[in-house]
Amino acid sequence: MSTWINIVTASFITGATAFWILTDPNAPITNEQVSQLTTNVDQGKNIFNIGGCVSCHVSKLSEEQGDMIRLAGGKRFKTEFGTFIAPNITPDKETGIGNWTTAQFANAMIHGVSPSNEHYYPAFPYTSYARMALQDVVNLKAYMDTLPAIVQQNAEHDLSFPFTIRRGLGLWKQLHLDDSAVVTLNTADPTVLRGQYLVEGPGHCGECHSPRNQIGGLDYSNWLMGASSPDGKGRIPSISPHDSGISEWSQEDIAEYLASGFTPEYDSAGGDMTEVIENTSKLPESDRDAIAAYLKALP
Repeated sequence: MSTWINIVTASFITGATAFWILTDPNAPITNEQVSQLTTNVDQGKNIFNIGGCVSCHVSKLSEEQGDMIRLAGGKRFKTEFGTFIAPNITPDKETGIGNWTTAQFANAMIHGVSPSNEHYYPAFPYTSYARMALQDVVNLKAYMDTLPAIVQQNAEHDLSFPFTIRRGLGLWKQLHLDDSAVVTLNTADPTVLRGQYLVEGPGHCGECHSPRNQIGGLDYSNWLMGASSPDGKGRIPSISPHDSGISEWSQEDIAEYLASGFTPEYDSAGGDMTEVIENTSKLPESDRDAIAAYLKALP
């Protein structure tokens, strides 16, 4: 009997040790790395716009007041795993990210790890931001530091067990956190490659427009082919060159849509896409053209 107890105990200890090692938050970006980079606030503003930070982190109060630059958080996102609540990302030192170092910010963006060394839930789209250049992340932090600091405490996510165990996200990341390109493109066209970077990285378009598997990971085999809305209401459309998507749209049509919100059929963007258009309309024309070029270059 004691032999079996010893075997079970040893197996439990081995399994627990393996779990602890595999789920260890990985935050490898150092202060030394980011200190070697110069900052460009204007470029950071451009990344801020393509990232659509305002759309998720805007507070309810600022929405009502029409001030879309207040990033105090509070917006709720209902999913099958529970309700996630966007945090305060203003430079406030008590309730926002004002005390974060640039390296901590970069580890959050690229690796999904908080300054307290905990995994972030992938409702924060770091699976896309993982493809961002460190320089762009540094520039983004520099721009966000210029924004108004707002005092607003963060609310806790409303999740049920076992999703309340953040450590388990380390296993999820082993399966779904990958900084490689989603699509292999047979082109050296710098416009198309710029579009790929914007769509697959900071623009995180696939986070909404691609379906997910049962544990919330993106299904890259159906990249940009449309998906069910996370709240269970309706469907997010395909933006692929497939017949079910935007195959009949020209590159110019797509670029115009990103600027004005008007489709080739003279319809206009609706729902959450109106907020996306509000952000993409602020991009340089060259970036909208690049996004359009990438979408048309998809196989």
